[in-house]
Amino acid sequence: MDIQPIFNKKNNQPVIIAGPCSAESEKQIMATAEALAKQNIDLFRAGIWKPRTRPGSFEGVGRVGLPWLKKVKEETGLKVTTEVAKKDHVFEALKHGIDVLWLGARTTVNPFSVQEVADALQGTDIPVMIKNPINPDLKLWIGAIERIYNAGITKVAVIHRGFSHHGDSDFRNIPRWQIPIELKRQFPNLEIICDNSHICGRRDTLAAVAQKAMDLDFDGLMTETHPDPDEAWSDAKQQITPETLKGLLGNLVIREADLQNESFKKTLAHFRSEIDEIDAELLNLLGKRMQIADQIGRYKKDNNISILQSSRWNEILEKQVVKGAEKGLSMGFMSSMLRAIHQESINTQAEVMKD
Repeated sequence: MDIQPIFNKKNNQPVIIAGPCSAESEKQIMATAEALAKQNIDLFRAGIWKPRTRPGSFEGVGRVGLPWLKKVKEETGLKVTTEVAKKDHVFEALKHGIDVLWLGARTTVNPFSVQEVADALQGTDIPVMIKNPINPDLKLWIGAIERIYNAGITKVAVIHRGFSHHGDSDFRNIPRWQIPIELKRQFPNLEIICDNSHICGRRDTLAAVAQKAMDLDFDGLMTETHPDPDEAWSDAKQQITPETLKGLLGNLVIREADLQNESFKKTLAHFRSEIDEIDAELLNLLGKRMQIADQIGRYKKDNNISILQSSRWNEILEKQVVKGAEKGLSMGFMSSMLRAIHQESINTQAEVMKD
């Protein structure tokens, strides 16, 4: 796919998309836009149609709010964007001169919905941003990109807003940074915007997540702003004032993606060489481990013993997680690594059992 950028980053500065979660009134929209115009943001966002988890919640003002966004363009010069989830949304947005569309997480998760939007976009050249699906499924995210691209839309970007989860967490939606990182690896020209508002779900962690995105070389941020966040009709806890946004952006540290300094490059090359050597050692050790797993599988087969020995697995997991912590490795990392190794060992023994 020959994906083209939506934004033109200037002087390595991040793309900034800001505005309220929902359009509530013309007064609220204009007050927010006028404050953000002074900050020279790249795109003004506001939800017109709001898919909500449960009925009875505020689901957006609907098409009545589109003229407000048109007024934002006319009076502030800001480009505007809103979410679309079906063909009628697309037609209405195009009719009112919306500059960029975005697909939400609840739309991206459904190929039928994405295709309906893609069909409505046929024959247009409006840029489209695609949020990750609510569940951590990279193929589903890529599928949405492909459907929009196949409709003739070449200016495509993605928005990382984290993934739904079960259980307690410091995040509203778990970032799972490795998924957008892998997406960027597969599509190097694809712009990735971090929606820190939906990842955090609260104001006090917005800056930390924004900085994390910059450290990972994301192309920009989408941060919800409202003139009076506590009185917002939706997602009040994660919205901030335009003035607070200005402070957040002013404190961001922007990393250089590729320094030309020769001394820096030589030092970095040395570190990378060390990592390559360690990786080679790790692979050799894992290969040896799987050879032993193969032998264990043959021994179990000869003695008619089942592959999974739960007590042994629990012993390994508990012991190695503690040892990993002593070496500065997080419990989450150790658990994920050990489970992956254990699964590969089971797969190796299963192949032996089949022979």
